[in-house]
Parts: sequence; structure tokens; C-alpha cells
Amino acid sequence: MAEPWNGPLEKVDDYRWRIPDDFIRGMKVPGLIFADEEMLSQVRQDQAPQQVVNVAHLPGVIGYAMAMPDIHWGYGFPIGGVAAMDAEEGVISPGGVGYDINCGVRLVRTGLTLSDIKSKMKELINGLFTNIPCGVGSSGRLKLTNQDLKAVLERGPAWALEKGFGWNGDVEMTEDQGCIDGADVKALSSRALERGKPQLGTLGSGNHFLEIQEVAEIYDAETADAFGLKKGQITVMIHTGSRGLGYQVCDDSLDIMGKAMQKYKIRPPDKQLACTPVRSSEGGRYFSAMAAAANYAWTNRQLILHWVRETFSAVLERSPEDMGMHQVYDVAHNIAKFETHTAGERKLRVVVHRKGATRAFGPNHPDVPGAYQKTGQPVLIPGDMGTASYVLAGTEQAMTESFGSTCHGAGRVMSRHAAIRATRGRALARELEDQGIFVQSRGRNTLQEEAPEAYKDIHHVVNIVHNAGLSRRVAKMRPVGVVKG
Repeated sequence: MAEPWNGPLEKVDDYRWRIPDDFIRGMKVPGLIFADEEMLSQVRQDQAPQQVVNVAHLPGVIGYAMAMPDIHWGYGFPIGGVAAMDAEEGVISPGGVGYDINCGVRLVRTGLTLSDIKSKMKELINGLFTNIPCGVGSSGRLKLTNQDLKAVLERGPAWALEKGFGWNGDVEMTEDQGCIDGADVKALSSRALERGKPQLGTLGSGNHFLEIQEVAEIYDAETADAFGLKKGQITVMIHTGSRGLGYQVCDDSLDIMGKAMQKYKIRPPDKQLACTPVRSSEGGRYFSAMAAAANYAWTNRQLILHWVRETFSAVLERSPEDMGMHQVYDVAHNIAKFETHTAGERKLRVVVHRKGATRAFGPNHPDVPGAYQKTGQPVLIPGDMGTASYVLAGTEQAMTESFGSTCHGAGRVMSRHAAIRATRGRALARELEDQGIFVQSRGRNTLQEEAPEAYKDIHHVVNIVHNAGLSRRVAKMRPVGVVKG
């Protein structure tokens, strides 16, 4: 049982709680947690707020060490954590990105309704389960050469498009066009490359999923129209990341940085916050390796999207173009990026660490696709199996307050072992099917580990970031078919 956190949380307003920077000696900035009164009891259940305090000690941190309402305990940074470091004087930390680099979400809209697919639902889900490898250590359908892998790592989904896996519009509707500059295959260990080579185009395990959904609610008709969403429409959501390659990049980098900190006289309050200056050789190597893993993850989701289109086409005997299977957007949840933000009167170049947090750039930002310039970027918030998922839009307030960031999901309230114990003896697949959700999963305990009650209430989390102004609700989708690793 996790020990509850009893430190100070000073109320700023109904959705913001401040940890003062004099709480513990060495804090360079205050902490800021986005939550409401009701959520506070869950926030205090573990030591995640202490992790916010620890992040506030890091050299070069700017503004606040922040956490979104889906905050829970993670490695180094809390999951739901956001922190910006001065790009010249600050540090970069693998714990601020996490092990699953660019775990993220891709949303595809269609011109279909539930009546078009209801009689074919089991066939669709079984087809997706067959055509898209999933589960721990699963291997993909592609046999990559070393040159292919290098191109994936350094160029992202542009490689996939050249091979015929996708449409040109997919890259346009991906954060950073699916490619972070500075990626370098030479920054990765041979073990990372070895793990990544067979796994491209796989869903993985844990909370990763592929979901057929129905748009259940529209909250902002004008923005939904810009995103191509309407009530009753079928969408497909893909949630996965960089697989074993990203895990190995994180593991390798933590080891390198942990040994290098003494050289730079950096002593964080938690060794899990291993870091080095952004401009150091170790910091540069980590960024190049992390960027490569992020590009791999975007390519991974690109390939999965291609096979989703193929599966729908085979089962429904219609072309993907005829079904209008266009990508709405793709966003990363675990990443560190060089960005320019405003702090007070100053424009600053910073490295924004988002760990279990989503970029939420507002209207008129040059990094937002042209079709979304008036609305702000789509923000994709996945639920889990029996719960809803949301589409939100980025806001100008997020740009000025949270370095263009918002929540990424519901956030766990039970460990996987606790969830298995709590659901022992229950037929979760049958329970979900009784709710109209057909589930296909791999792994003996997958459904128990990812039971809906293992997470916070997604509606509550989304309402907090909406009411706090960090992102605006646009649409809610309910699951009708799920593939779990």
C-alpha cells in the first residue's frame, strides 16, 4: 500500500493547487497540480506530489514543476508531469519522458455509422487481432534491413509512405509530421536496435490498445466540424509507443547519466531523476536517441493504421477511401522537445518534458496543421476498454500557463497486481460484451490488469482540464470493439 502524501497544497483556485517553493530547501520553483477538491484525495494517495517537489529541484527548471489531474507515481517524474528546462542552462532527464518513449495516440475518422459495422463487429475485431501483432515481445510482419531501420529512426513515417504504407495526409496530421530533427541512429545501443528491429508495426501490451469507437457526444460543433467529427460516426483509436526500443533507450540513458552527474555536480533529491545538462555530450546523445525512438513510435502507429485500413476494407468489402478513413491527428504522450514559449515578458527556448501529458498547442500556432489553425490542435485523450475517450482542442491559455500541455488519460489508481486481485473471478470480457463492447485480448491477465476501475474517472479528469482552460472539450467517443495486447 502506497504511503499517502501529507505536504502542503495551497488552493490557487478551484482547479489549481500550489506547492510553495519554500516547502523543502533546494526547490527552484513552486509545484503546481491541476485538480479539484474531489480529486485531491486521489492525488494524495501516493507520493506523486513529492515527485513534483523533486522535479522542482532540477537545474534550469522554469516557472513551475507541474502535474495534470491524471497524476500518479512514476519513475523519477510523476506520470502526468510537465516541466520546462532552459535550453542553454538546464538539464534533460530520461525520467521526465519515461520508458515508453512517444507512447501516443492516433485517431482515424470514418464515414461509417454503427449500423454499417454492427453485424461485422466480431469479424472486424478478429481481423484486427490477427493482422496487427500484439502482446509482450510480439514481432511485426515486416522484415527490416539495417538500412530500413536507420531510415525509420531518422525520418519517421515518411519512410513508411515511400513503402506504400499510408496516405500523404497522415504525416500532415501528425505532431511534428512524425519526425523530430536531431535523431541519430548512432546514439542507440546495439541492444536497442536489436530489440526494435523485429517489433515495428506491433501494438504491444499493458494499457496499449486498438479501439473501434462511436462518437457519442459533440460539445463544440464548430471545432468538431473542423476535425471532421460528428455524432454517431465510427472512429478508430490506436494507442501504442516505441516498444522495446524505447525502453532500452531509456534504460541505457539512465545508466549513462547516472554515472555522469558527479562530473557536472548535479545532485537531484531522487536518483531516478538522473540528468545532465541539455548541452552536454550525454544530454545530446540522449536527445538524439530519444528523438529516434519517437520517430520509430510514429512509424509504428503509421503501419498499424495501414493495416487497420486493410482490415476494414477486407471485412466490409469497401475501399478505405470510400469509407473516408482519414487521420484526425496523432499526438505523443511521453517526450522531451525543444520549443519556444513565453514566460512573463520573455520568449524562451526550453526543453519541455511531457511524461503522461499531451501537447495542447492553441490557435494560430505555426506547428499546428493549417486545417486546425482556427481551433488549436486536436488533443486525444484515451480511456480504457469500458470507458469513454475524448477529443479536446488546444488553447491559448495552455500556451501561457502549462507550456502548451494538458492531461493524457485517466491515470491509474490501482497497480496492475491490485487490479488483478480486485477482479479475480470476474468474466470481464463477458461484462464488457454485455455493455455492447466486444474485446479480443492476448495474455492471461490483460483484461484484469486494465479493468476500468483500475483508473480514475476519465470524465472527471477531462472536466478539470476543460474548466482550468488547458484544453476544450470537443467530442466524446464510446468503445464498441477493443483489441488489447
